[in-house]
Amino acid sequence: MEPTKPSKVHPPDNHGLEHAAQVIAAGGTVAVPTETVYGLAARADDDAAVAGIYRAKGRPDFNPLIVHVPDVTAAEGLAVFDKRARALANAFWPGPLTMVLPRREGAALASAVSAGLPTVALRCPAHPVMQALLKNCGLPLAAPSANRSGGVSPTSAAHVAASLGQRVDLILDGGETRQGIESTIVGMRDDGTWAILRPGPITEASIAAVLGGKSDVVTSAKIEAPGQLASHYAPGKPVRLNATQAGEGEFLIGFGSVVGDVNLSTSGDLAEAAARLYSCLHLGAAASEPAIAVAPIPDEGIGTAINDRLRRAAA
Repeated sequence: MEPTKPSKVHPPDNHGLEHAAQVIAAGGTVAVPTETVYGLAARADDDAAVAGIYRAKGRPDFNPLIVHVPDVTAAEGLAVFDKRARALANAFWPGPLTMVLPRREGAALASAVSAGLPTVALRCPAHPVMQALLKNCGLPLAAPSANRSGGVSPTSAAHVAASLGQRVDLILDGGETRQGIESTIVGMRDDGTWAILRPGPITEASIAAVLGGKSDVVTSAKIEAPGQLASHYAPGKPVRLNATQAGEGEFLIGFGSVVGDVNLSTSGDLAEAAARLYSCLHLGAAASEPAIAVAPIPDEGIGTAINDRLRRAAA
């Protein structure tokens, strides 16, 4: 795989951010850290710029993109907010929550970010580098994970370089990301209900504490939000789940008392496991063993999001 030239990787200082804003303004792509994973950002108001994201990732054009904004005011210029959306924004923004909301008529967004849907997925990120880039650009930024489509999401600049190589115009190296799995995505229904479209760091219980009720069951095969493809986050070799020991030719990712070649969390801490998930999958992908096995993960709290990613990686 062709490596990224060193000149493409910049620290997120004033010079790096100014350079990144120039690349964005010209319709290019910039890999930038968020509190979840690295995103591949481009201006969300330009069809050609958004097409550059799809081209770099090899992403199916029916899969929508998350649009990142600096604050609620910017978000309300792009989507219709009701009381539920404002309550969630007040509780969790800036942070790892994406809301799928009705796209506002006349919103300055490329049609491709919604992949033909009447909705738009919006997030206000907490990471200081992404916030600084948003403010320097003065534009909403479409930013899916900065990796080839369907592959393991990147939690470091090195992961971005290894996955995208010359397909990305610039990388802002903000170090390892903190939470390590993508944002929770919530869809608001017209009938007043809501649904978790993608589990993430913010749990269903936390959202229910704000909105009341519980998540609708998502049964449709239709893509409503990013990250819903059945096969996703794949390391490029077979993945076996709920393994208590490695089989022949398997690289074992451990958890808790299951000791592996690497371990998501020796103490059984689910937050630590989430933060290390993609890093461990990258190590498994690079290992000499032809297959990967992963220890059982409790399906509770953020473990629900971890298991969601692992099932898609194994599909």
